This record gives sequence, structure tokens and C-alpha cells, in this order.
Amino acid sequence: MKSTTLAGEILKQEGTECLFCFPVNPLIDAAAEAGIRPIMPCTERTVIGMADGYTRVNNGRRIGVCAVQMGPGIENTFGGIAQAFSDSTPILCLPGGPPQNRSSVPPNFDPVLNYRHVIKWVDRINKADRIPEFFRRAFTYLRTGRPGPVMLEFPMDVAGVQVDDSVFSYKPVKGGKAMADPESVAASVKAIVAAQKPLLHAGSGVLYAEAWEELREFAELLQIPVMTTLPGKSCFPENHPLSLGCGGLTGPRPVARYLLECDSILGVGSSFSISSFAAPLPRGKKAVQLTVDERDLNKDYAVDLLMMGDAKLTLRRMIEEARRLLGPEGRRGDDRAVKAIKAMKDEWMDEWMPKLTSEEVPINPYRVIWDLQQAVNPENTIVTHDAGNPRDMTAPFWKALVPNSYIGWGKSTHLGYSIPLALGAKVAKPEKTVINIMGDGAFGMSGMEIATAARNRIGILTVILNNSCLGGYDKHIPVASRLYRTRFISGDYRKVAEGLGAYAERVEQPGDIIPAVHRALTVTAEGRPALLEFITKEELQLSRYW
Repeated sequence: MKSTTLAGEILKQEGTECLFCFPVNPLIDAAAEAGIRPIMPCTERTVIGMADGYTRVNNGRRIGVCAVQMGPGIENTFGGIAQAFSDSTPILCLPGGPPQNRSSVPPNFDPVLNYRHVIKWVDRINKADRIPEFFRRAFTYLRTGRPGPVMLEFPMDVAGVQVDDSVFSYKPVKGGKAMADPESVAASVKAIVAAQKPLLHAGSGVLYAEAWEELREFAELLQIPVMTTLPGKSCFPENHPLSLGCGGLTGPRPVARYLLECDSILGVGSSFSISSFAAPLPRGKKAVQLTVDERDLNKDYAVDLLMMGDAKLTLRRMIEEARRLLGPEGRRGDDRAVKAIKAMKDEWMDEWMPKLTSEEVPINPYRVIWDLQQAVNPENTIVTHDAGNPRDMTAPFWKALVPNSYIGWGKSTHLGYSIPLALGAKVAKPEKTVINIMGDGAFGMSGMEIATAARNRIGILTVILNNSCLGGYDKHIPVASRLYRTRFISGDYRKVAEGLGAYAERVEQPGDIIPAVHRALTVTAEGRPALLEFITKEELQLSRYW
């Protein structure tokens, strides 16, 4: 059989349902022959973003797979891979490549050399009969340890050859999981039980381990308040009495207060990374960390007790240890933390309700976010934000009630990434309502992908907060903006979306928000994308307390 046919059959065995691709690669036809649906967007960055969104809402149980051409294809892919790497998303990228005797000769681009610092593993398939070996290794890395993108280059002189049928001996890979050692677990639980005011800091590792039930059980057993990172948002229900919300660049005030007042922080599935888009951890707290990657330990913050292992397996052991120390019911019935959280949330929301329910014209963007949440079924909806103000305004106030109902991203912030994420999420979960919230600046980066949604009948809803400027950039480029209007932009995005095949409306009155959303969702339910362009004011106030 052809080497590409062999690769296509392996992908099929590994559960690959679709191949995100652009524009040519010998694996595209091979995947189609194997019954894998090729989906072609408009740019390579979107190829990666769709694979990213697909993987995230599947918790890595199904891996987003993508293929691009050699040269400009793999060059243009760099930003998407860097974004996936920063947020630890496992995706498999399969670029084409020149013949191996030309792979390092200028001007040929060499991904093996150039991608090493933004990828978990990258290699070049050097012999066709080694294809099963390379794929076994790739899927093992994708399903084991810290998640991250993996890349295998298919050179021309490998992709076009015949291989003996006997080479096709392949079994799908099962990822390996580790449990933290019992002594570390016992010491960590003892420290948390002894703490006067502990805080649980949950990250995206909880989602990939599918450990949300264990997380909730542990928090309830010890009555510990829970905050999530931005990528971890949705791993703990934000309507739960112990939920503080998520801490990114912005967040609810209760998160900030608890970070200051707590005496101990237990990180579960979180890297404790210092980032502009992560709430800073105050120094001087007793820190306990559970992670799958040793590179996270004592990286940015000093950690007192370390546990290295899968969040689900280790939390289960931690629950058993807590029950041994406290009894079967633990501290259930002690409602002091619940009352304190409610008081803090009520105070915070009272301050923000005037903006969330504002009757201003142009519309206040917080009103759009608030009304949008009232118009959908939050348990059957997946929402993602774009970079900038859409992220910073949505993350504190959108309540994520079930796992993967919110795709939070942000250790790198590529403008326009929300449309590719939404497209991939909708392909993975066609039964869900999928919404991306973006600004007019972000639409300029990926707006043409509305055509991808229309062409492939991917019924996402794109919400544009159009304030005709790069919001908040007056503090970054004041002189250029005053003299040359550099930060101001313009466009009628409703017309653009209509021209690309989507249903579109332009909304200018607050009272029209919910009816417009309902009309749009009727359309998306039929497999057609919809875009709502809300004409908003430039709102400068953010829920930022750190």
C-alpha cells in the first residue's frame, strides 16, 4: 500500500473523525479514502485553531489532527502552534516537507529545527516503513503527561512510496497515567486540613483528567472555596456555593479577596505560572501543588509540598485521606466559607449590575454579555472569548456551569483565535450551541472564516462587540491615535457576514439584544452560521482587583 494510505488507516484507528487541512497535503486524500472528513478553512492558523477547539471540548480523548503543505503552509502555522503550546493543547500537526536531501537547504523551511521551543515533540518521518513507529510515539506523547502539540513532517520522498502490507501492524495507543506517591498525598492533605483558610486553585489539568467530580467532592468534603484559572474555567460549576469564579487578567472580586486572605493554596492541575493573564498568587502563603509536569514545580512560585500525578487519580486518593483524618462527612455542614463567599459575591455584583443591565446607547458591552447569557441554555452552550476586552469582560461574568461549557485561553493571546476555536468545538459537539464573542479588531484577523462555517454547515454564532476602535489602546498609543487616529477602525461587519453566507443582524438598542440572539440561534440550529454585530460604546472599566 502507499505510505500515505498507511498513515490514513492509522489515523482512523486512533479515532480521527476529521482532518483540518489547507490547502494541499498528500494525507488529505488518504484521510478521505479512510473515511475521515477533510475540513478546509481559509488559512493555516485556522487549521490549528480548529484542531485546538476540537481537542479542548473532547478533553483530549479525541485529538484534533491537521495537515498543511510544506513551505508557506508550515511557516504560516507557527502562530497557531505557539498558541496551542502556551495553553497546553494536544493536537497533531502533519505538514508536508521537501525531499530529505533538501530539508536543511535554504530557502526550504525546516520545522524540526524551527518549532522545537513551541511544541512538545517534533520529528521528521525518515522511512516509510517506520510510519507506525512514529505514530505510536506521537499519540503516546499526546495522551501522556503534560498536554501539548506534536508534529510529524512527511517529506516528499516518504509520502509517495509503496510499503509492504506487513508493515501495517498497529494498535491504538492508550496514554499512561501516574498517581502521586502516597507519602506526598498524605502530607499535602494533612497540611490542607490543618489550614485555617485554604483556597483551591484549579486549572485545565482537571479538565484533561476529567476530574471535575473528584474536585467537587474534595472541595465539599473540606468546605474549601474554589477558584479556577482562565484555561481551567468550567472545571468547577460557577453556580456552586463554594465557587469564587476564575482569575485571569480580570476576575470576580471574591477571587482577589480570597487570594489575599487565605493562608494556604492547593493547586490542582494548574502550573502556577506567572502571566499577565493569570491572577497573581501572593507571596508568603503555604503552597501545595498537584501537576503532571515536573517543570511546573517550583517554577514561578516556591511550593512547600509537591505532588506529581494525574488529577483524577490523585484527588481520589486525597479524598480517601481526608476522610481518614476527618471522618466520612468531613466538614460538610460547616457553612462559614459559603456565607462569606455569598456576601462577597453579592457586594461585587451589586456594584456591577448597573453596567450589566445598562440602557445606554451605544450599548454597553457588559449588557450584551449579560443578555446573551440570559438568552441561551448555559448547560447546552459552549462559549469562548477573543483576546482583549471581550476576554476581560466575559470571563468574570459568564457563569460556566458544566465542564467544557467555556473555552478559556490566554497564556498567549492571538487576536482572532475565537472563531477557529468555535469552529472546532462545533465540529466536535454539533449538538451544542457554540458562541464566540469578539471585538471588531479581532474580526479583521479571522472574519473570512465565516465563509468556512457557511461552506461546511458549521452553525456557530459569532457575537461582535463593535466599538469602532481597539478598546483601551488609548493608553498604549495615545500620540499616534490623537494625531493619526491609529487605534480607530471601521466596517459594516453584518454586510461582510452576509456576503460570506451567514445570517447577520446589526443591533443598536439594548432591548433588541435577546430577540436578536433568539433569531440567530434558530438559524444556527439548522447548520448555518450567524453573526450579530452589536454597536457598543468603548467601556474602559474592568473587573480587575490585582
